[in-house]
Amino acid sequence: MVEITHKTTTLRTAIAQATVKVSSQDTIDAVVNNTVPKGNVFEMAKTAGLFAVKKTSDVIPDCHPLPIEFTSVSYEVEDLEINIQMKVKTIYRTGVEVEAMHGASVVALTMYDMLKPIDKGIEIGNIKLLEKQGGKSDFKDRFRKDLTAAVVVCSDTISAGVKEDKAGKAIMEKLENCSVECVEYIVVPDEVEDIQKVLLRHAEKNTDLVIYTGGTGLSKRDVTPEALQPLLDREIPGIMEASRAYGQERTPFSMLSRSVAGVKDETLVLALPGSTRGASESMDALFPALLHIFRIFKGARHE
Repeated sequence: MVEITHKTTTLRTAIAQATVKVSSQDTIDAVVNNTVPKGNVFEMAKTAGLFAVKKTSDVIPDCHPLPIEFTSVSYEVEDLEINIQMKVKTIYRTGVEVEAMHGASVVALTMYDMLKPIDKGIEIGNIKLLEKQGGKSDFKDRFRKDLTAAVVVCSDTISAGVKEDKAGKAIMEKLENCSVECVEYIVVPDEVEDIQKVLLRHAEKNTDLVIYTGGTGLSKRDVTPEALQPLLDREIPGIMEASRAYGQERTPFSMLSRSVAGVKDETLVLALPGSTRGASESMDALFPALLHIFRIFKGARHE
């Protein structure tokens, strides 16, 4: 199966269709009037479709098992055709398109099975996805492509050349994937003055985003939050709440991070953990959705 553990959960919706075409009006009348010998076609087929949606991952190898939060089946009779619509919702990391199409298919097959004793000319067709919402495509191309960023690694050992930086490079890779230009990559020691100088310089240049990694732990040398907080015009606690919640699902130690986020003038400032995993997971949690904030900044400037 495709790797999805890096994704965040969102509300996903899919609507699929299938069509059952019979060969005579008598068959339609028997369905509508509930006189089919095998029973109530609409209700039996609906039940089968509900089971099918929940069992999709058992029969389609690459489908992930996922929580089904809502399923509905609706019918529309038009001449000799019964049009089936299956709607499925979940709050998860991947969509429910296949679940909806599988459910619609099984509804149609159940109808075929129930009607074949009275009609030998039944056809099933038009199995397709009508609509999907909540996935990556819903947010495609909504973010500015002219954003600039600076990545600041806060570490005495890396600054002294004792260790190699990996967290900062992981952040830059994520920024590149989000079409954000990295205009500076710099390593500074865990000193308040050095940390503050970089932010003040980029705020003056109107750099859109300054991301710090390191110095958010609990040791006495971890001073990044203390260095940045006095310079921020306002903090945005929801950003790091989202990051910590994402990390907490993956490790029980994320709650110990003192990461911060806020705004200096019109520069967004993030202080992320210094471990490669912590920095990478924080970026996965926040990007690209975080880039929507620059649309908010743009709107505020035009008020």
